[in-house]
Amino acid sequence: MKSIRNHLSLVIALLSILFSIQVFMIVERSIDAYKENLASNYSVVVVSQKKLSDKSFFALNDLIESVSELTPDSVIKKLNSNMEAKNVELLKLALPKFYKLKLKYYPNPQEIKQLKKDLLKQKGITKVEDFSNNHDTTYKLLVLFKNVIFVFSLTVLIVTILLIFKELRIWQFKHNERMSIMGLFGAPIWLRSAVLFRLSIVDAFIASVLAFILFSYIASNAWIAKELENIGISIVMFDPLNDFLLLLGVAMSLSILLASLIVLGHKEEV
Repeated sequence: MKSIRNHLSLVIALLSILFSIQVFMIVERSIDAYKENLASNYSVVVVSQKKLSDKSFFALNDLIESVSELTPDSVIKKLNSNMEAKNVELLKLALPKFYKLKLKYYPNPQEIKQLKKDLLKQKGITKVEDFSNNHDTTYKLLVLFKNVIFVFSLTVLIVTILLIFKELRIWQFKHNERMSIMGLFGAPIWLRSAVLFRLSIVDAFIASVLAFILFSYIASNAWIAKELENIGISIVMFDPLNDFLLLLGVAMSLSILLASLIVLGHKEEV
């Protein structure tokens, strides 16, 4: 019973690390998908006194993906729907040219400022509407949310590593007498510490399998899929191959590293 309890404490500690790592990856994927969604709906409006070609816009900044000229008809209708046709044509000639720019991705505030500066350098362009207030607020909220999740995950990682280190140290003390006897008979350090490494590897594998089961269930949960659909994003919450191999690699590497540090520390004490 004690052995199971000791295994369980180490497995739970490793599982909490894997959980925090996968949650951070899910949040990062969600933010990237949301930024792509924002980029498809976000555009910059440019006012020019003369007609400009698409090539002239592309030459100004690499961030621009597509250019479309806005027709003045909708603007004129809002001004006066009863205007005579002749006056409408004259007004069309007097109005400046309006262009709608689509961007390759959702930029940060610095990139928006640089884009606006580059556009205003073009002769003929008199105004650039980048909707910077709404853009900056949305971008800062995304960055803040991502940073909060990162700090939370990092805190869980640090605290759990300390718990795992303590648990492995306890196991070392339990097997200290057997390790000392094996040392007297000339057994190498890796053989004396085989139990500790076996514990680390087995528990790391168990924790990875539990993480696989947990996130496979989460990824297939209809409620979560519906919530993501409501905010207009679609992501791979858990890749059964790549994500599992990553989590398994993290669990194994961390367990073996901590066990090695304990073994080296024990060697120094002798």
